[in-house]
Amino acid sequence: MTINRADPLVLGIETSCDETGIGIVRGTTLLSNTIASSMDEHARYGGVVPEIAARAHLDELVPAINAAVAEAGIRLSDLDAIAVTCGPGLSGALMVGVGAAKALAVALDKPIYAVNHLVGHVGADLLQGELRHGDTKTGDTNTGDTAPLEYPTIALLVSGGHTSLLLVRDLVSDVELLGETIDDAAGEAFDKVARLLSLPYPGGPQIDRVALGGNPKAIRFPRGLSQPKDMAVHRYDFSFSGLKTSVARFVEQRQDAGEPVPIGDVAASFREAVVDILLTKALAACADYGVPRLLLGGGVIANKRLREVATQRTDAAGIVLRIPPLSLCTDNGAMIAALGAQLIMAGHEPSTLQFGADSTLPVGQIQV
Repeated sequence: MTINRADPLVLGIETSCDETGIGIVRGTTLLSNTIASSMDEHARYGGVVPEIAARAHLDELVPAINAAVAEAGIRLSDLDAIAVTCGPGLSGALMVGVGAAKALAVALDKPIYAVNHLVGHVGADLLQGELRHGDTKTGDTNTGDTAPLEYPTIALLVSGGHTSLLLVRDLVSDVELLGETIDDAAGEAFDKVARLLSLPYPGGPQIDRVALGGNPKAIRFPRGLSQPKDMAVHRYDFSFSGLKTSVARFVEQRQDAGEPVPIGDVAASFREAVVDILLTKALAACADYGVPRLLLGGGVIANKRLREVATQRTDAAGIVLRIPPLSLCTDNGAMIAALGAQLIMAGHEPSTLQFGADSTLPVGQIQV
């Protein structure tokens, strides 16, 4: 089986949580990025229900593949390879994507690359052809003529299921996990605090909306694992459970006293605490490892305040900030295809068909 290693045409499949993502890339050029979300089906439960997510993937995969192929203007037979997320994520959801990828690989007689979901978020930054933040750090977007990603890079990945800090020495061969959340992920904390404030799911956009009218300095909520004793053991780890509890106690005290809850101030102050601890830890890693580059990824990066403060603080520290287009920050198949293409171009051999879904796949295992 001969693979085009110069400029491979790769289809990526991403089903680690509640978004069915199909992306097609040629080398580093993005051709299509189709995402079908089952978020509305989970909203009534206030969070992602694994069984519902898996069933939604079954329903959406074939239409999403057809849409992506049509948008890219290719035929499935044109593909050089299939790439698929095999972990980490929800087991049942991952199984759907893995099964579909194997079926395509066998039916088309194409090589398959089983890759790490978290590393894929970093790979999204390599794609050209979408509006992006860029390296000018003005907050403006451009059309993809940004300088290539340099190594090493510190990557902060923030989503509903993951909050991780990585040291990326090389995307396809050397990624180290520096720290991660020891309880709730940041996205989960947004959802839980939104529920405390009687705001709908998903919580991130709702917190953002009501925070616009609030004072971020009104309430000093705790910054988890930031005390000297914590930093000695958990310098790059995150904790948002205590912050969520602090918000709950504040709301309960107001309600018990018969006083109105200042929802705008609570939302703004909570958001400021999350943003502060995320960036403090990330910038500490940049300083400790002497890496003047920070890449942000994951769905929570859609938070406007996080992007604003990240720009301000990296400017002050002389650190280059990279943020992929928002359409490539949430879970998507394009980032998986991009990582697959990078593995191919670097000469890595395909995965065998013996791999399975691994809900706890370690970040250092880039390909299975």
